[in-house]
Amino acid sequence: MNILNPKITRKLSFLLSGLFAFVFSFAQETKKLDIDINTKGNDNNFFMQPWVWVVGGAVFILLLVALLKSGKSK
Repeated sequence: MNILNPKITRKLSFLLSGLFAFVFSFAQETKKLDIDINTKGNDNNFFMQPWVWVVGGAVFILLLVALLKSGKSK
């Protein structure tokens, strides 16, 4: 019986890597997170204005039409 048998070596490596992953996952620190999301802050975001979305959509459509039109051959 050879100690470096590929089947035994593969099984042993899977066992050790699984054991390491198991121990590492339980070693994580479990403390309570205190996340405060401030939604009532600065209201000067330009992308929340409707005209920005309209202009952006128009530019996207113009670019799309230009790209599709240039692909046609005569």
